[in-house]
Amino acid sequence: MMTVASPFPGQEPVLGGDLGQSMDCCGALFFLCLLTLQGTAKGITGKEEVLGYMRRMEQQLKGRKPPSVDQVHNLEQKLLNATFNDDKLNLSTNNIHSLVFKLGCNFTGLSLSSAALEKVPQARARHAMHFPAELTRDACSTPVRPRELRLICIYFFTNSFFQDDKNSSLLNNYVLGAQLDQRRVKNLRDLVNISFWHNQSLAGYTLTCVFWKKGASKLRWGAWSPKGCHTEQPSPSQVLCRCNHLTYFAVLMACSPTSLPQQLSPAPVPAELLAPLQYISLVGCSVSVVASLLTMVLHLRARKPNDSTRRIHMNLQISVLLLNVTFLLSAMLAVPAGAACVALAAVLHYALLSCLTWMAIEGFNLYLLLGRVYNVYIHRYVLKLCTLGWGVPALLVLLVLAVKSSVYGLHTIPVSSSQENGTSFQNVSMCWVRSPSVHGVLVMGYSGFTTLFNLVVLAWALGVLRRLRLRTKGPGPQACRDTVTVLGLTVLLGTTWALAFFSFGVFLLPQLFLFSIFNSLYGFFFFLWFCSQKYRSEVEVKAEMEALSSS
Repeated sequence: MMTVASPFPGQEPVLGGDLGQSMDCCGALFFLCLLTLQGTAKGITGKEEVLGYMRRMEQQLKGRKPPSVDQVHNLEQKLLNATFNDDKLNLSTNNIHSLVFKLGCNFTGLSLSSAALEKVPQARARHAMHFPAELTRDACSTPVRPRELRLICIYFFTNSFFQDDKNSSLLNNYVLGAQLDQRRVKNLRDLVNISFWHNQSLAGYTLTCVFWKKGASKLRWGAWSPKGCHTEQPSPSQVLCRCNHLTYFAVLMACSPTSLPQQLSPAPVPAELLAPLQYISLVGCSVSVVASLLTMVLHLRARKPNDSTRRIHMNLQISVLLLNVTFLLSAMLAVPAGAACVALAAVLHYALLSCLTWMAIEGFNLYLLLGRVYNVYIHRYVLKLCTLGWGVPALLVLLVLAVKSSVYGLHTIPVSSSQENGTSFQNVSMCWVRSPSVHGVLVMGYSGFTTLFNLVVLAWALGVLRRLRLRTKGPGPQACRDTVTVLGLTVLLGTTWALAFFSFGVFLLPQLFLFSIFNSLYGFFFFLWFCSQKYRSEVEVKAEMEALSSS
């Protein structure tokens, strides 16, 4: 056997066989270190691989090809097989947030909140999940207890991966999922709590906690089901889902049929139309305020200030001015729910009722003018009309406040947003009528009654003018002017409010714009009509004076 001298003095020579054994041990140690380093590098690569896969999932949302179930399943497997050194793995993209936790049989519970997660943008709506200690009970009750359990949580901020046959609308478009290894966790006695928050009140919606049931649909890879989940609402802007199993959870949203907004249809206002509609309303009401003030100035400078018809016009214009001012205050001021908001909502409701009442009075006065052949005298006629026009709306509003003041307050209007990743819902708030029954009777019913009355008067007046015109030899200029006058007056006296009853289906889009334009500019149109009548009167007076001077 060959021997090799030891390179270190004082040591015994090393035998060739021992040298071979030492080299084998060093080689084994080297390969062990290499495998360890490869394992560490593999953990880093696995993390980047999962993050890259999540980004590719987002990229496919922009394409025409719809997302598939395989993408969700592959993401679950990659998270379960990912290698990382810490007890937690936190990965996030724009629309997907993934968490992986290493658990043991000594698990005592886990609470997760979006406010405490550094990779969740704070601009998103809050969400939270709480897992009870019972979560690992079945897995740890087996004869061979697992050394490690993995809990994965996947938060989808889009519903594109979970489209059902009904194309259901989800709160915030959030889908929060959880899975424990490859195990099915169900029938928990201590329930899993999933909380969803919204930035506005959810009053007026029917909210249902649901989970994604795989294979429940023939056309899709699953469907939403409420089985095993209980819905609670601790506050107006929070929904708490208490479920006895693990899967993907969401909150279904639907407008309550008994709590409609300011339209007859439960369809929410499209978000892309909200800004132009608000701009039209604010600009139109501002112009109407100025026009109403100018109309009053012209009325005060008129030669016949005591004319009953002109005084009726001015009362209507005052009610329009009050309505526009209170609407601008309610829309522009961020008034919180409280006494100030209740007072502003009550004044706005009173202004609307007064305006609608004076519109009906204008129609009644027009009927008397044409039916009595321009010879009308009623004792204290204007005073009685003022009692009706201002007193009845005040009585109705005071009665509502006396019965239940909470009828008025912060009212939410649903707004839908169509995005690439689904349809989300937001809320716009203003101080207005909150009670669906009061809104249906004293807003929609009241406006419907006055509008129908004025439409009947319009039809009758057109018939009278037509008969008068047939008695003449031809459609002279006087008859044509009368027709234009009646049409202009009656249309401005509330017939455009009939558009409120066409807020559904294909009529919704044109109705929103036409209703906003005509009714917000009502004061301006009235000003134009008043100026035309004033100019016409001056021309007639001038013609009479010239005829008198000629004779």
